[in-house]
Amino acid sequence: MRDYELDDRDDDDRDDRRPRPRPRDRYQRAEPPARGAGWYALFLFLGLGLGAAGLWGGTYVVNKIRGERPGLDPNAQLRATVPAAPLDLEESEAVSLFETVKDSVVNVDVVMVKRGRWDEQPTELQTSGGSGFVWDTSGRIVTNYHVVAEVRKKPNTELRVVLADRTAYSAALIGTAEDSDLAVIQITAPKDKLKPITVGTSGDLKVGQKAYAIGNPFGLSLTMTKGLISSLNRIIESPSGIKIPKVIQTDAAINPGNSGGPLLDKTGRLIGVNTSIATPNGGNVGIGFAIPVDTVNRVVTELIQSGRSLRPDLGVKLFDERRLRQARYDHGVMIERLVPKGPAEAAGLRGCTFNARGAVTQPGDLIVAINGQVIDNVEDYERVMRDLQPGATAALKIQRYPNELEIPVTVGGV
Repeated sequence: MRDYELDDRDDDDRDDRRPRPRPRDRYQRAEPPARGAGWYALFLFLGLGLGAAGLWGGTYVVNKIRGERPGLDPNAQLRATVPAAPLDLEESEAVSLFETVKDSVVNVDVVMVKRGRWDEQPTELQTSGGSGFVWDTSGRIVTNYHVVAEVRKKPNTELRVVLADRTAYSAALIGTAEDSDLAVIQITAPKDKLKPITVGTSGDLKVGQKAYAIGNPFGLSLTMTKGLISSLNRIIESPSGIKIPKVIQTDAAINPGNSGGPLLDKTGRLIGVNTSIATPNGGNVGIGFAIPVDTVNRVVTELIQSGRSLRPDLGVKLFDERRLRQARYDHGVMIERLVPKGPAEAAGLRGCTFNARGAVTQPGDLIVAINGQVIDNVEDYERVMRDLQPGATAALKIQRYPNELEIPVTVGGV
């Protein structure tokens, strides 16, 4: 069957046999839009967009030329300021302290000098650094031993001191005390640039006192932090492995670079030399340690006098404290061995006697007091020993079963 039908019109029109859609075909799909209508809409949209963009751009350029932008006000004025309130007593104390002490604090740098050809200038590279402070008008500077230790260990290294006014001077190493982590170096500078620090005492310090630290943490010169004396009579280990007793603990922020700088009381007196921190991550966590100034004063004087500091020594090696307690000696320290021709041997003290298998057959003398100070353990012994002076006489109370004796010993030094 065809898809169209013939019309019942006149014969003259019967030749017109064009197909005519059936009624059901007229609604199967919409008529397509007139050709060109879509392009017209697109061009109209683009034209309107370009016109708007041109209008906006022209307006922006005009406003840019005129300086007219939203938020600008050519008549804007400075805000009125409020005068600072007077410093309170605590602030005045801190400000006065810093102004008094800052000129006494220095940078201590270790620099490596690289020399090239004879016609080239040597180059310098800072390898480490710390802090220090002026001790006297002769240019002596006090710092930590570990700050300057590289000078003796690495070739082509020199010491450089930078004063508070940022003038720099080469420094010479005068003496070191590794057991106390202290060192003295010296610069040649005009006396009017050298402001010695005020020296205090540490034997009368109290937990809870204010403490101020001034130094160069992370290379940031003349930084002051404030805190309290958190504890006293701490014991820390020196670079040589010897215990340093009577150490001051503070929560004043101390970081790498503060080493060798001063710890001060509220009047600006030196009470300690900042030396180390207890930290799990390398930064400050509120536990810093300072060598007490009474120790500093003694050791520095010895270094200036002779270039070395003698550590008080009795010429004995002590028996292991843990094994001593297991043997039911509940207090005191026992002499295990005597140093040949040492002070203890000269005084007639006795060490342990051992058999061929190394077992103790006769206990040594048990030291229970020195100069009237009770010795309960090794910590007490080391604390009391550090207060003795080489050449002085110390009274040792010992137990030599079944007797208790007091024997004078001339203190030696190592």
